[in-house]
Amino acid sequence: MLLIGGAGLVLAALAALYLFWWAPGPKPGPHTIVVEEGATMTSVARQLEGQGAIPGSARSFSLIARVLGSGDPVQAGEFEIPKGMSGAKVLDLLQHGRPVQRLITVTEGMPSIIVAEKIAGVPYLTGAVPPIAEGSVLPDSYGYKRGETRAAVVARMQAAMTRTLDALWVKRTQDCPVLSKAEAVTLASIVEKETGKPAERPTIAGVYCNRLKIGMKLDADPTVIYPITKGKPLGRRIRRSELMDDNGYNTYRRPGLPPGPIANPGRESIAAVLRPASTKAIYFVADGTGGHVFAETFAQHQANVAKWYALRRQRGEM
Repeated sequence: MLLIGGAGLVLAALAALYLFWWAPGPKPGPHTIVVEEGATMTSVARQLEGQGAIPGSARSFSLIARVLGSGDPVQAGEFEIPKGMSGAKVLDLLQHGRPVQRLITVTEGMPSIIVAEKIAGVPYLTGAVPPIAEGSVLPDSYGYKRGETRAAVVARMQAAMTRTLDALWVKRTQDCPVLSKAEAVTLASIVEKETGKPAERPTIAGVYCNRLKIGMKLDADPTVIYPITKGKPLGRRIRRSELMDDNGYNTYRRPGLPPGPIANPGRESIAAVLRPASTKAIYFVADGTGGHVFAETFAQHQANVAKWYALRRQRGEM
């Protein structure tokens, strides 16, 4: 009888262990849990119990985890627990799984007003968006944690721009008369907005550098638009009155660079300004394919403009 009773106890213990550790969990799921930096197994077990993500109690989970688990610490981060995950698999996920990766992307040429709106619209971030100076953030995809502050995300974007600009500045040539990193970012923002073809950036930069060298106005349409929309799409053609508006940014009204960037330029546009293509061109006009055709003389440029206008009339755009 004692042997039978002992066997029954063993079977009961194994059944309980199965239910608490290997059996599907009770949570209908999926469920999200956020593990803070420095959290202990005990505190995480309480979180799991409170959210119904494990079978049994936090105490039983912690005890079995210490006996049957790997002994590795739980990771900090956000984890998604699928429906019906067992206690053993929950522990393995927290110790060795990949935390949820949340990303926010700043595209090349995105103005700071849109960057701020995008960060403000992320529901998992906290706090207000700090002022974001134009041209201060590097376009890229940035990971963030649930509950992280918006200010911390902006600081990370700005630190990336500082590192990138510092690295590119020391490799610059003397082919463009930009006298500071700030001027390089300003010109790069114009290059970024002028062409949709990455391969053209060094040549566009070379044209603008040539104009700066001879004191010629940059005549860049994006600098006309910036004071009107703060970098957002204009949605219509530029008006003559806007071309004539001497507001400091309008490069049709005065030579040299505007007082600051008109967008957040990407790494390649900054690199193009600091190492522009060797070209004698000082003019360019759209070619109808998203790119441009370049000219060294005004006569060549006029001929190219005539071809562009003819193409636009053919398309019914004029």
